Amino acid sequence: MSGTLYLIPNTLGEGDASALELVLPAPVRARAASLHYYIGENAKTTRAFLKKVGTERPIQEIEIRELNVNTPAGEIDRLLAPLLAGTDAGLVSEAGCPAVADPGALLVRRAHERGVKVVPLVGPSSILLALMASGLNGQSFAFHGYLPVDAAERAKRLRDLEQQSRKAKQTQIFIETPYRNRALLDTLLATCAPSTLVCVAVDLTLPSETIASRTVSDWKKKPEIDLHKRPAIFLILGN
Repeated sequence: MSGTLYLIPNTLGEGDASALELVLPAPVRARAASLHYYIGENAKTTRAFLKKVGTERPIQEIEIRELNVNTPAGEIDRLLAPLLAGTDAGLVSEAGCPAVADPGALLVRRAHERGVKVVPLVGPSSILLALMASGLNGQSFAFHGYLPVDAAERAKRLRDLEQQSRKAKQTQIFIETPYRNRALLDTLLATCAPSTLVCVAVDLTLPSETIASRTVSDWKKKPEIDLHKRPAIFLILGN
């Protein structure tokens, strides 16, 4: 009988064990502490997560393997081999929920194909937290990941998303590399209609959390928020 693949959320930012306790329920932390095989994007940061969790056995005795954007497709089955042999495993992301905007989705898909039980555990999702706090349409929404880096392509993509949002009354959600946040917001405000609603959610679940939801017109009138090198989620809803 194969083991179980547990999908274990991480915090959304830096912090000690007390920060982890604020966003992960006790049963999730207990399950995470009990596992001795882990798959994560980076072994070093996975160890840091386990140190905060407080493992039942010494961390050096826990097997940690990496799965990231550079992992060959052929490696997926090797990562699943211990589970197929009966070992339970934890899949953990660098931040938030594994397999959501995360390479772990490939492992989860293959686990289903091989008959491995997959159990998602409760924890923070920046996408859903931002949607909850935005006041935009939570009945219909789409997440698009990163927009194009090229300025002209990014503007075109924003126009397309705004049109789609207005037509379907659907909230459009996207992210950006923290050091390009300001450029993305500037392009958004220069491209979208004055009546389009824009929400920016920064440092979710952290003490520095900032969430602002306004029309494009109001964004241009009110003081800016500091976006420099801070994890942010952007949402728009065309009116």
